[in-house]
Amino acid sequence: MHFQLSEEHLMIQKAARDFARTECLPGVIERDEHQKFPKEQVIKLADLGFMGMMVDPAYGGSGMDTVSYVLAMEEISKIDASTSVCMSVNNSLVCWGLDTYGTKAQKHNYLTPLAQGKKDGQLYIGAFLLSEPEAGSDATSQRTTAEDKGDYYLLNGTKNWITNGNSASVYLVMAQTDASKGSRGINALIVEKNWPGVVVGAKENKLGIRGSDTHSILFNDVRVPKENRIGEDGFGFTFAMKVLAGGRIGIASQALGIASGAYELALAYSKERKAFGKEIAQHQAIQFKLADMATRIEAARLLCMRAAWEKDQHLDYSLSSSMAKVFASETAMWTTTEAVQIHGGYGYVKEYHVERLMRDAKITQIYEGTSEVQRIVISRSILK
Repeated sequence: MHFQLSEEHLMIQKAARDFARTECLPGVIERDEHQKFPKEQVIKLADLGFMGMMVDPAYGGSGMDTVSYVLAMEEISKIDASTSVCMSVNNSLVCWGLDTYGTKAQKHNYLTPLAQGKKDGQLYIGAFLLSEPEAGSDATSQRTTAEDKGDYYLLNGTKNWITNGNSASVYLVMAQTDASKGSRGINALIVEKNWPGVVVGAKENKLGIRGSDTHSILFNDVRVPKENRIGEDGFGFTFAMKVLAGGRIGIASQALGIASGAYELALAYSKERKAFGKEIAQHQAIQFKLADMATRIEAARLLCMRAAWEKDQHLDYSLSSSMAKVFASETAMWTTTEAVQIHGGYGYVKEYHVERLMRDAKITQIYEGTSEVQRIVISRSILK
């Protein structure tokens, strides 16, 4: 068992840290305030090879391992979770799904530009469409339909809470083809945003990750060629669950980064702020908060790394990814709240960043599987 990062891992970590500080930090408060999508930052992430980190280089990817992905996600998330979630969805849900289960034609047509983050010099990223108005944690209750018309599917329905909803060029859509088969009647389809019948709904006004664009997507008699189905007929639900298991590593890493960023800000502030004649870091009440922060973050980091390592070793990582996500997300929520407390009144204003990190932390307990769902996955595993 090794706890030392390789030279390559350290280089990737430094590159991500430098990028976050030089490219993401300037303007991050304003992007949050005005709900501005970080297009410039995402394009530059693509230039670094961070939008298709784990994709085979034959299809435009960087060919990195999942540990590298965790390291990069943590560093970006310390500064700007709105940028990191765009990176996470494109890497974990869209690119990995196509790289693992797509046909050669699908990889050539869609995966290559998605992994590069660009097509014809323009931003080119993807989105994952599973959630619906009445299908959140209960993902089997798909109301969106894909009616089999022979050589194409006729797609109708509505998807909710879609990250990259307006900025994406490609959607991976889960839809019900045969309701009598339940989850075995669901298909995964590749849909292009500019196809007739695809409508992008209004942008959601969110508590956190306000820079990422979250929309509802509507489908009105959209014709989807059969060759755009991923896997065999009825593979869609299994595809979604397999993809989400890896996606949880990305969101766990995002939560880890949010927690780490808040901790670093709180630690630095505690050495500057004075109360009762000395730096507040000299007060035991603050020292204990910092000690608990550091301990929980390190535990979350080890859980994330274990899940990433298991994925890289082609082991079953469904349990470890759920453990990493539930623990890291709850660590993020707790740590950011304590960071605001350490900052006192200054923590409640935007210029000190910790209030934004606290707002960003909450969603990590909800999307890509709520904390309650993760506990279901964990309990089922340990009670087998």
